[in-house]
Amino acid sequence: MDTERLKQWCRAYPGADEVLHAAPSNILVYSVGKKFFAYFKTSEPERWRFSLKVTPDRFVELTDMPGAKPARFMGRYHWVTLVDVRRLPDDYLCELVDWSYRKALGGLSRKRQAEMLAEADEAQRLRLAPIAPTKARPRLVTLPRRGHRADGRS
Repeated sequence: MDTERLKQWCRAYPGADEVLHAAPSNILVYSVGKKFFAYFKTSEPERWRFSLKVTPDRFVELTDMPGAKPARFMGRYHWVTLVDVRRLPDDYLCELVDWSYRKALGGLSRKRQAEMLAEADEAQRLRLAPIAPTKARPRLVTLPRRGHRADGRS
């Protein structure tokens, strides 16, 4: 899939916005409800490199392949940059973008999700079901140690 077809694919998602950010960031961002799901770099020497969010397993799988690397500043959040999108099979690339869109959609409130998917047909709603965000880990509570006092006496 070339970059033009990939841009059309990203634009076709329900509620997707396309915004071009000028210098110094120089990126073409695709988002849903102000949540990024993919972006292209638009300046040289990285022109048309494509980045998207993936699962931790796919992150390891993709970063082991030539032509894919952790996205700059976003790699720790499992974002991957693809140097040349034509190297990946179309269906695999579409599956990756679908997941990234669903993850971004899952970060919105249920009301906003319903608004975004209102224009989609039934088949598209089933394919693009939002991925719920993971629950936050509980905080660790430190309890005072028994038998020890601040003044050193037990």
